[in-house]
Amino acid sequence: MKFCGQCAAPLASACPSCGAANPPGNKFCGQCAAPLAKTTESRFESPESYTPKHLAEKILTSRSALEGERKQVTVLFADLKGSMELLADRDPEEARKLLDSVVERMAR
Repeated sequence: MKFCGQCAAPLASACPSCGAANPPGNKFCGQCAAPLAKTTESRFESPESYTPKHLAEKILTSRSALEGERKQVTVLFADLKGSMELLADRDPEEARKLLDSVVERMAR
């Protein structure tokens, strides 16, 4: 077979070194013995591989606008007894509505 029976994509992979066609599953070229796949596989693709060039350029030119600013803030951490049992089966928006008044009083 030269093409995928599901999507018609070519099954042979070209050797990056000599350009020879190799069947799927080969790790090394049958002509020159060069590796067909990267030996160090990354778990995630590089952003350059899926980010359109025009979008990458826009992000890089407006980097200062995206960085934001530093602010000093006050953070309130609170442990409300029984809140996990109360909110476990609720929608997040509904849970927020239930807790808003309590958090507001604590913040005051």
